[in-house]
Amino acid sequence: MEKAAKILAIMAIREVLKMGDPRLLAVSEPVREFGTPALESLLADMRDTMRDLNGAGLAAPQIGVNLRLVIFGMDYNPRYPDAAPVPYTVLINPTLTPIGEDMEEGWEGCLSVPGMRGVVPRYKHLRYTGVDADGLPIDRIVSGFHARVVQHEADHLDGILYPRRIADLTQFGFSDALFPGQDLADD
Repeated sequence: MEKAAKILAIMAIREVLKMGDPRLLAVSEPVREFGTPALESLLADMRDTMRDLNGAGLAAPQIGVNLRLVIFGMDYNPRYPDAAPVPYTVLINPTLTPIGEDMEEGWEGCLSVPGMRGVVPRYKHLRYTGVDADGLPIDRIVSGFHARVVQHEADHLDGILYPRRIADLTQFGFSDALFPGQDLADD
């Protein structure tokens, strides 16, 4: 029991801001210092928060930190049971470049919009660049769910929540009404 209490004491689950909070609408500031204890502490809190809520990703603005910093990754996620794994990534000061014009629609949810889902068009193929927590460069070409997650999280850095990207609002609603009997665990 003592070991479990120590682990819980180390974990820092942050409150996730919900749609309607004006802080989610701000454009984030670039991260300028890397490899610092403050950045490592923020990343640990983000990891703990994302895992505690079964998120596929989390952007710093979602926990009230106005920095261009996202994390994402999962092996299996009950919120996206059919999604392919995405490697855990810390992505700072990202730049996203679509590869081609191909778009695909897919269901999305968000920790800042709990209990709801919507069909969002996203680029199918994408290149993203940025740096990791130590300031080392990241340059990847991705597609499918991986590309969708990066686009979703990067939108948070520009003050955009996924409902603003929904083209057909008949495909937006509460998860339990859209998917009766499925526990998508997004609250």
